[in-house]
Amino acid sequence: MKREFLKPLPKHLVQRYHGWKATTFAENKAWYKRLTESGQHPRSMIIACCDSRVHVTSIFGADSGEFFIHRNIANLVPPYQKDMEYHGTSAAIEYAVETLKVSNIMILGHSNCGGVQGIFPYFSGSTPELYNETTFVQRWLEILRPGYDSLPHNANPEDTIKALEKQTVLVSLDNLLGFPFILQALKEEKISLHGLWHDISSGTLSHYNRNSDSFEPV
Repeated sequence: MKREFLKPLPKHLVQRYHGWKATTFAENKAWYKRLTESGQHPRSMIIACCDSRVHVTSIFGADSGEFFIHRNIANLVPPYQKDMEYHGTSAAIEYAVETLKVSNIMILGHSNCGGVQGIFPYFSGSTPELYNETTFVQRWLEILRPGYDSLPHNANPEDTIKALEKQTVLVSLDNLLGFPFILQALKEEKISLHGLWHDISSGTLSHYNRNSDSFEPV
């Protein structure tokens, strides 16, 4: 396959790289050497949204090597399916649990999620003509339908969208329980699952409390 369409890296990214190499990397050479020689040993996996405003490592003040991070549209975990299709998210979860032996999996949802805002009109029936099941994004967001179906549909649309953002977390937690190796790890108390929701504008982080069935400030 010819690759004539490829272009040089944008200059501003080249400049940023050289700035990082001369400062952050230079000041932490020993740490990066250790990461290289000892391999990765993250304690936790975070499944977050692709949204560029959600800066996962900054939220937790994390350094390189601390988190095994997987990002996708609306931070969703699909139902467990054992077939020969491509399953990027499921593969990442399997690797984190079976190979890296992480002790925590955190689903991190967030406010103003574009995926949720985009699929809500279709779920609510207000714009069925806009739905096209051949697009990757819309097919992917069908994972969230059980979450929408669980919500009261007579509420203010803005409130429903906010609730649906949190359903991305709950649906994903439910789907994690369909993975046999997750269930086994839970039974052996080798892993714990956590649901988080981040408000971008206020910087707040909430944790799902199963006893109150609500997200409470951390």
